[in-house]
Parts: sequence; C-alpha cells; structure tokens
Amino acid sequence: MRFSTLLSLVAVAASTSAQTIAGQYDCEPAGAYTLCQNLWGESAGVGQQSSTLLSTSGNAVSWRTVWQWANNPNNVKSYANVLHNTAKGIQLANLKSAPTAWQWEYEQRSDPIRADVSYDIWTGVAQSGTAATSASSFEIMIWLSGRGGIQPVGSQIQSGIELAGHTWNLWRGPNANWEVLSFVSADGDLTDFNADLKDFFDYIVQEQGVSPSQFVQAIQTGTEPFTGSASLLTHSFSVALN
Repeated sequence: MRFSTLLSLVAVAASTSAQTIAGQYDCEPAGAYTLCQNLWGESAGVGQQSSTLLSTSGNAVSWRTVWQWANNPNNVKSYANVLHNTAKGIQLANLKSAPTAWQWEYEQRSDPIRADVSYDIWTGVAQSGTAATSASSFEIMIWLSGRGGIQPVGSQIQSGIELAGHTWNLWRGPNANWEVLSFVSADGDLTDFNADLKDFFDYIVQEQGVSPSQFVQAIQTGTEPFTGSASLLTHSFSVALN
C-alpha cells in the first residue's frame, strides 16, 4: 500500500462529496450522530486526514476516514469519530441495556500500521458534560483493533476477561483529571461486533470500583492513528441506551 494511493483517495473524496470534512476540528451532522475529525494530535506528526459521511438510517450511520501520518510513532494524531447525539445522560445504576453493533473494515492500509479502532465512552458525576474536560471522571475505551504494538494509557492490570462473547485485556491509568479503563481485544480484529455495552459497565462497577452513580456523558466510536496510512470504512454503526 503506497502513501500516494491514499493521497489520491483523500483528494477524490474531498472533490466529489459535499459531506467530506478535512479541517482539524471540523464536524458534520450525521443523523442521530455527529461526525468529527478531531485531529487533536496533528502537531506531533506530518500528514493529513479526511472523513466522509456515507449514509444514515434511523439509529445507524456509515462513514469513512482516510489518513496518512508519519513521525513520533508513539503519539496519537487524531480521533476521527462519530458521537451519538442523545445516547447519554443515564446513570449506570439505571441502565437496563446498551445494545451496539459495529461492522467495519480496513479497505486499504500500509504495512506496518500503528492504529486502534475503538469506542471512547465518557462518564462523570454530572448528568451532562463534554468529553475530555473537567466534567469527565472515567474514559472507557473498547479496542476492537490495536495494530503495530501500540498500548493504551497506563498499564495492563488484568488479562483473559470474558465479556460480550470475546476475550479482553484490561489496562488502567490516569490521563489529565480522569481515569482511563481500556478493554483491548485479545481475539484480534473484531470487525463485526455486536454486544451489550452494559456488560462492560457492570464489570467496571463490580470489579474496578466505578460508582454506579456515574452518568454516561458521551459515546464515541472511531480510530486513533499513530503512524502509517489507511482507509477505514464503517459499513454500519449503532448504539442505544435503555
């Protein structure tokens, strides 16, 4: 996979779709979601990224992000993602279910590649709060893919956890004013993921001391590239809180 091919994909996407965003913090309405670039770490690298909304249907969304990044291989360059506009504001103690489905694939990728494909879920004491701010208490990541030897924040504290029909390794550590809990797939890439996120919430309450009074403040899904190049296609993603 040559970088030039992905550069061409970026150019084609930008020229043919009014729903392609390419600015550092550009966002686009996406039905029940908001699609955002969030190139928060771009200053640590050299490259570019664009994200394109493909379709929405009810509570489902399809989108693509195309990226190429070099330099500082241990630094995240971005988190292009979709954020659900209304799946939030429920206390963990009152959550009955949180069904989710995510079908995705790398259409093209360089070899090697350093990147994850992940959920980024935020909880806090208040019913509402912007992700990654003073309102955040916990960041719960669920890595469906982690390539190139990358590691989450903190250190691995447990392995072989069975949840949602898969096996996970759990990492934990502080970041700014919140605590990060990262479930990393031990089963390789999970490209067709169907689960109840309540399984993960119940686990962190019962096993990691997270208070059930915490509110879900945001649910995002996307990818954190470090270095390499890729075209990541989400065929369909959905999530709900009941």
